[in-house]
Amino acid sequence: MSNSNRYVYGIVNTADTGDIEFETDAVAGADRVYTVTHRRLGAVVSNIDTTDPEETDEDAQRHDDVLREIMDYDGGKTIVPMQFGMAFENDRTLKNVLRGARPAFRRAMSDIEGRIELGLKLVTQEDGSVDRDEVEDAVSDELDPIAAQAVQNGRFSDRLVLNRSYLVDEDERESFDEAVARLEDRYGDELLVQYTGPFAPYSFVNVEIGAQSQ
Repeated sequence: MSNSNRYVYGIVNTADTGDIEFETDAVAGADRVYTVTHRRLGAVVSNIDTTDPEETDEDAQRHDDVLREIMDYDGGKTIVPMQFGMAFENDRTLKNVLRGARPAFRRAMSDIEGRIELGLKLVTQEDGSVDRDEVEDAVSDELDPIAAQAVQNGRFSDRLVLNRSYLVDEDERESFDEAVARLEDRYGDELLVQYTGPFAPYSFVNVEIGAQSQ
């Protein structure tokens, strides 16, 4: 099968980042990540033999790991992350997509420049009980003044008291960590605190990039 298809992890501004290229364990067994550029927009890609990749647990993890490597690359890069599965037939098709979505990508980059996503879940201990409204108010009081944005995620368990994602300036990361630590000190006997990240800011980017092939 052809290996000319391009699997996309995210979009960078190459005027700021330059070309990105490194060897790594990438999606579908690829071993190199690099940029395909059109007018200062760069899609960070690896080669793949399909435009419809199967989302295995292993490849989903590789997708996230590559995004983290890009975020740390050469002192740190801002990347507009793509969800798993964005693959295109060739460079020309991909460049056409970059051209069509250019304004949306530039807006998204402006929104997330110098920022990371952090996640917080609060789960009741076995047989535990808390005042959920009081907990939510306390979390908001601690974290909302520090975060640039916050979104509420789904509650997939009766024990899940809170499930939020936060967009945080990198310069505010330490302050945010300390605020979460205060919440853990306050509620740690009643709640399991699951604090995760940093992630590429999936929850704060919504860019439609059109058909995957043409």
